[in-house]
Amino acid sequence: MSTEERNHVQELEQLVEQLYSSPDREQVAAELGALQSIYGDGALRVWLPEECNISQRNHGVDEPIRLEITLALLPPHEEITLQLLSRYIGAFGADSNLFGAILRVYISVNGVEWAADSICVFDGLQRILELCTEWYDEKLTSHAIGQVIRDAAEETHNSKTTTSTALLNSDTEENHRASTVTTAPNFGIPEGIQIFEAEPITDRKSAFVGRACRISHPSQVPLILSHLNSDRKISRAAHPIINAWRCHVGNVLHQDNDDDGETAAGGRLAHLLQILDVDNVLIIVTRYFGGIHLGPDRFKHINQAARNALDIGGFLDTPDTKKAAGSRAKKR
Repeated sequence: MSTEERNHVQELEQLVEQLYSSPDREQVAAELGALQSIYGDGALRVWLPEECNISQRNHGVDEPIRLEITLALLPPHEEITLQLLSRYIGAFGADSNLFGAILRVYISVNGVEWAADSICVFDGLQRILELCTEWYDEKLTSHAIGQVIRDAAEETHNSKTTTSTALLNSDTEENHRASTVTTAPNFGIPEGIQIFEAEPITDRKSAFVGRACRISHPSQVPLILSHLNSDRKISRAAHPIINAWRCHVGNVLHQDNDDDGETAAGGRLAHLLQILDVDNVLIIVTRYFGGIHLGPDRFKHINQAARNALDIGGFLDTPDTKKAAGSRAKKR
C-alpha cells in the first residue's frame, strides 16, 4: 500500500472516530465502517479542501460529509474500475443519460428507498454498479456491432476488387462466370434440428424473443448458435444468443450456459431447465435493447421468453402430447 493510500485510510478512520463521538452520527459512522470493510481499504476517500486536513474538520450534525469512492464493475467486467469523476468507464466516456440515472438513484421516488435513521448508501452503490455495468455492456455491444459492420464493408470492398481483377484477367466465358461468384459465410443448421420461436415479449421498447430446439449431442450446440448468429436480424440485438442447454449422452448429463453479455442471464436459464426437469434441449433468448433500462424486470422477461419457446415446442408437455406441438409452433 502506497503512502498516499495509507493517508486516505487514516483520514477515513479519523472521520469514523469523530462521528462515533457524536451520538447523532453513530449510524453514519457504522455504515462508513461497513462500506470500508466491504469494498476494501483505499476504495473510500474523504473529500477535503486542499488547505484542510481531517483533524481540522469537525463533522457536526448539520455538516454534510463528502466522500469519493472507486469501485469495480460487476462480473464479468470486474477488471474495469469505476470512478465517475474521471468521466470514463473503461474506454468509453460516460454520457449525460448515465449521470442522470445515477443521480436519480438517491433523489427519485423510483430510486433507493430512504427514511430517517436508515442505512441506504450501500444499496445505492450497488444500484449504481448495476446501472454502470448495464451501460458498459451496451457500449461494448454497440462497439462490436460497429466493428462487424466495418469488417463487412471492408470484406465487400475487397470482394469487389478481387472480382474486378478476375474479370479483367479472364480468357473464357467459363472463367468469367467463375470469377463473379462470391461465397458468403453460411452456417447451416444441423440436419433434423427444428427451432421453435415464441412471440416477442415487449417492455419499454425492449423486446425478448425465445427460441428452443431438441438436441441429441453437445456438439450440435455451437452449430445451432452460429446458425442463429449468422442471421443479421438476430446478430444486431444487444444480446443475441443468451442460452442454456442440457443433454444426456449415455448416463452422463452435459450442460452449459452463456450470458452473452447479460450478466447472470445464462445461469437463470440453466436454473429454469433444471426446475422444469427438461433435458436434451437448447434454449436461446435474444434481447433487443430499447434505450430504457429495465432493471430486474429484464430477467423476468428472459425467463418468460424461454418458457414460452419451450411450451410452443412441446418440451413442457407429457410424452403423449409432444407429437402435437408442431402445429402450434413457428418454425425456422
